Parts: sequence; structure tokens; C-alpha cells
Amino acid sequence: MADVAAVPMKSIGPLKIVGTTINQEVMVPLATYESPVWPSTNRGAKVTRLSGGMLVTMVDERMTRSSILKAPNASVAARIAKALVSRLDELNQAVAESSRFAKLIDIHYQVVGRELYIRFEFTTGDAAGHNMVTRASDYLLRWIQKEYTELEYVSVSANYCTDKKNSAVNGILGRGKYVVTEMTIPRQVCQDVLKTTPEKIVAMNTKKNLMGSLIAGSVRSANAHFANILLAFYLATGQDAANIVEGSQGFVTAEMQEDDLYFATTMPNIIVGTIGNGKGLPFVQENLALLDCVAKRPAGENARRLAAICAAATACCELSLLAALTNPGELMRAHVAFERGKEKV
Repeated sequence: MADVAAVPMKSIGPLKIVGTTINQEVMVPLATYESPVWPSTNRGAKVTRLSGGMLVTMVDERMTRSSILKAPNASVAARIAKALVSRLDELNQAVAESSRFAKLIDIHYQVVGRELYIRFEFTTGDAAGHNMVTRASDYLLRWIQKEYTELEYVSVSANYCTDKKNSAVNGILGRGKYVVTEMTIPRQVCQDVLKTTPEKIVAMNTKKNLMGSLIAGSVRSANAHFANILLAFYLATGQDAANIVEGSQGFVTAEMQEDDLYFATTMPNIIVGTIGNGKGLPFVQENLALLDCVAKRPAGENARRLAAICAAATACCELSLLAALTNPGELMRAHVAFERGKEKV
């Protein structure tokens, strides 16, 4: 029995990205069984080159782990929670004993009955940080229990993180890299490459992504298919693919800007790293090198670059799909053509 799963993989692009994290054209590897993802993302990449580039902004970053402690009553739990918020520097001394790279940047809490739920938020350098923050939380719980002996351990993981589950808290407070992409697309490019108009894309985003998601009861999410590109990118770069659950939450903005199209994506939960588990596989190393995410840079810079490229690729495919949906029958015709091997990227 094979010990490796083979997933088809191709590189698309180049994408033209501009911004403080990246300012260049980049080829992007994507591993997927859904073959239309490659040509669709490639079409969006062409748009970036013809539109002066896609601006990518890193808004925030943090990896989280939440834990539960039991107090004698809610009054004690609330008192200790408020005290912990003011002792961040002391808490960070405990974190430093667990890791050279983890740094506690904030905590949030909820008191439920007599249970104290604490959401620890860290920066984790170039690692995605799952294990790093769990280890740091273990150290923090021991420190807290020494300082507040009335507390009892319940669990190092409490679902208030929230890890690999759909939630509102991640979209509000963030988990991973919070990335926004923006691009102004000339009308002529919409017509020539996307085979549609700015007005039609704006209307499609409103009716499908925004209104459709609203009537479906989606949680802090209004997009067509972020998960498709996230999974392909995560598999190609050795990421924990289950993180597409929270990663696929996000929003698409489409507005008229005079005669052109302003198109943006907001993704608050991109969880990627360039070191750690899964990154040692030969194909992953090749892909990270292709993306120039293995260079010697200050801690965290390679992971930020990787997240920026991930968001840009997602935006490219999202744009292409919305454009296709404006033309009756185009989506199904494309799937039939590409999945039966009649077309190439």
C-alpha cells in the first residue's frame, strides 16, 4: 500500500502582486483534483498583469489556543480574568520558557457558570503555530494555577480558539493571517479577458455572495468558493488542510469605480507556515522555493509572504468564477471541457 497520496499539481500565473509584503510577479503551485481551478485561477492571474497588479495588505496576524479553568464561582473567575489581562508581561515570561518564537500578544475571556474560558493569542514566527501555541498554553495554565490556587484545570483546548471549526470569533478577533487584496480592473480587461462587464460582476457579487450567503445563514462569510483555492494552495505548500474550515470565511467586495471595477477580498483566517510539520517533503520544499518563501528573512516574513500569495491566488479564482457565472452555461461548459481533458491550463 502506498504511503503517499498523489494529488495532481500545476503552477499557474504569474500573478502580479504589489504591496509592502511582495512587489513582483509570482508563479503559484496548486494541488487539486478539481482541474478547472487551474485555468480559472490562471485567468484571474492574467487580469492582475493587465490591471497594474493586485495590492495585498497584511492587516493582522495571530495564532490562538483557548483553555478552560474551573473557579469556585463566577465571581472568582471574573476577578482572575480581569487580573490576567493586566499581567501580560508576566504571562509572556511563562511563554518564553515554552518557545523561542511564541509571543503572547493578547488574551480574551468568557466566564460561563464557574468556568473561565481564556483565548490566548500569539505570534509564532514562520510556523503556522498549532503545536507551538498548545505548548505555550500548557505553560501558561501551570503558571496561572500557581498564581491562583483556587483554579482547577479542565482542558488546554476549549473550542474558543476556534480551531478547524466554523465560528464568529475567528472572523471578529482573527486566527492566522488577516489579508486583504484589492485591484481596480479596467472595463476593457473585464470585457476582453473575463468576457463580462464590471456592472455584471458587481450585481453577481451582491446577489450571490452577499444576499445568497445571508439567506443561507452563513457565519461571517460571503464568497463563492474560497475553500477551493485554499485547499489547492495548502496541499501544494504542506499546510494543515483542515484549516480551510476557518480559512474559507471571508468577504468579497465588488464596486464600480468610475467606469472600472474595484474588486477586493478580505480573508481574516489564513493559517500557513513555511517551517514545521509537512514542510520537509521534497515537493513542498520545491514549491516553497518557487514562491521564494525559504530565503533568510526576519522571523515571520516568509510566512507573511506565503499568506499574501495565498490570498492573491484565492482572489484570482474568485474573480474568474464570478465572471463566469454572469454568462449562462459558461460554468458547466468549462467544467465539462477541463475535466474531460479537452482543454489545458
